[in-house]
Amino acid sequence: MKYSIDKQEQYTVFALDETKLDSTLAPTLKTELITLQAEGTKNLILDMRAVKYTDSSGLSSLLVGNRTFQQDGGIFILANLSEHTTKLIKISQLDGVLNILPTVEEAIDAVFLHDLENNLKEESEED
Repeated sequence: MKYSIDKQEQYTVFALDETKLDSTLAPTLKTELITLQAEGTKNLILDMRAVKYTDSSGLSSLLVGNRTFQQDGGIFILANLSEHTTKLIKISQLDGVLNILPTVEEAIDAVFLHDLENNLKEESEED
């Protein structure tokens, strides 16, 4: 599986450099996402700019990523989805479950907003 990782202080951008996210790649993607979270990545942006086709196994790997990062209070965002992947997510009624944004830049803004909201919640719980 071809990909690149850009680790920043608040987030990591995982750019998948494959045209198909299917049963041949989904298990590897799941493993990579779980490993990143275990290594301390709290917020992950999955840049799917190169992905033109996704099947149900690929969708499953996205759900694993979403659950993995959310369980520790982080956020998992999908960016640059193809029309095909967007349709599959909508047909599966997962557009209300997954965080989807048009660009990586907007996803980065959403990470900062998410962290800010979490910090405000923690402060108000301490009072």
